[in-house]
Amino acid sequence: MEKIKQADRESLCRAILSLQTTEECAAFLDDICTIRELQDLTQRYSVAVMLDEGKNYIDISRLTGASTATISRVNKCLNYGSSGYRTVLNRRKEPNA
Repeated sequence: MEKIKQADRESLCRAILSLQTTEECAAFLDDICTIRELQDLTQRYSVAVMLDEGKNYIDISRLTGASTATISRVNKCLNYGSSGYRTVLNRRKEPNA
């Protein structure tokens, strides 16, 4: 797989940051992602939320349908990743979030 060009990645990030409502974001995700990609992204986010809430792997797998490998990968990102999940999870706990 070809490495993502930094300029292209930054351009996508700016595009995402330009969205102003959840409706705009949903429409963009519907357009840019396949149904499967969107399902996978949604599932990973749900897994991250549940891990942050202290749920165990078995419960998370049962509730989301995620494999233990996916749950483990998300958990690794939560603990040792680039802090993307952590940033979003912390912000969702803020008042008016």
